Amino acid sequence: MKRWFAIMGSLGIAAGAIPSAAKVPLTHYPAPAVSGSPLPFSSAVRVGDTLYLSGQIGLRPDGTLPAGIEAQARQAMDNIAAVLASADAGWNDVFKCTVMIENMAEWAAFNKVYVTYFKPGALPARSAFGADGLAMGALVEVECIARAPQR
Repeated sequence: MKRWFAIMGSLGIAAGAIPSAAKVPLTHYPAPAVSGSPLPFSSAVRVGDTLYLSGQIGLRPDGTLPAGIEAQARQAMDNIAAVLASADAGWNDVFKCTVMIENMAEWAAFNKVYVTYFKPGALPARSAFGADGLAMGALVEVECIARAPQR
């Protein structure tokens, strides 16, 4: 504790003078209704200049899933693009993705679609894992984190 006070003193901060952290406002981006029913989550939440996107599956606006991993991957990525646009952000702002794939044997097929959404050499950091039982029988789900400065 003495070391802490010594560090703070060297920075010119008196004991007890450390300001409390201000609350960062949250902005919620609602999820679209599917087949007339609202989804029970936000599509994204902005915390300061960071946008946390909920996982997106390849659900079409009519509530159906296309057949096959590539078609579902493309629709999931298009859904993410729509959420990014609603927050005045884009693919260049995405810095982290998490991918859940129902069958890891489909890894290469997913990647074939995924890389087309980013500039070569500017792929975000990413984690991926196999998942059993994605929502609505989806084959893939992708969630992202993006920088999204308030404009």
